Amino acid sequence: MKNDLTDITFLILIRLDSIHRLENILIVTKQLCRYFNTNIVVRESDSYNNGILESLLNTKINYEFIEDKDPILYKTKHFNQLVLAVDTPFIAIWDADIIPDKKAIIGCMEQLRNNEADIAYPYNGICYDIPKSIRSLYLRKKDFQLLFRHLDKMDRLYPYTLAGGAVMMDQEKFIQAGGENEVHYGWGNDDFDRYERFKLLEYKLYRINTCLFHLCHPRTRNSTHYSEISRKISEKEIFKIKSS
Repeated sequence: MKNDLTDITFLILIRLDSIHRLENILIVTKQLCRYFNTNIVVRESDSYNNGILESLLNTKINYEFIEDKDPILYKTKHFNQLVLAVDTPFIAIWDADIIPDKKAIIGCMEQLRNNEADIAYPYNGICYDIPKSIRSLYLRKKDFQLLFRHLDKMDRLYPYTLAGGAVMMDQEKFIQAGGENEVHYGWGNDDFDRYERFKLLEYKLYRINTCLFHLCHPRTRNSTHYSEISRKISEKEIFKIKSS
């Protein structure tokens, strides 16, 4: 029986820069639909719509395509637009490569619904990158516990505590905090920016004690800083907020 999560909307932004990304978003959305009766919005942004993703997604998913000739995916701007169209009290900014953990998501929803958290992370800040061999096995088996059994074969996605990838929030509080900071253009410190601002505003933050799993994919220009200038701008902005 599916869990009722009709009071939250999962927002997923995607640019299909590899076959891995297509496979990843299909399995991620499939698992969300398998576990929950919920709302999922997938926005694909690219120079043209080839129709592939739309034809393969579950018909219950709200899919939209935005034509964008900019080679850099402006994440913060897209998510601000998506959030304003949501009519549920809670939202989740969800990475297209992050495997949903059913128990962790339910635990975070309880915190949000009981007003014990304004922002909830369904992980402890540690994210493991699923290597190719285990990724192939998971895509076939679709067994979440399989990932824990092979944890010793995985490396952390980043060596520091993360604040993105999967973030569940009170929609109104998110908007009051200013939404996403559009100074961050492309890949950058937008997740840490959001986290630091919520702390400054004394919002109630919650983390569940489990790790996160990221399906590997080729790293393109939208998976890293696209230039040294963009890196400096993003780092300067996060430094300014931390120093407030």
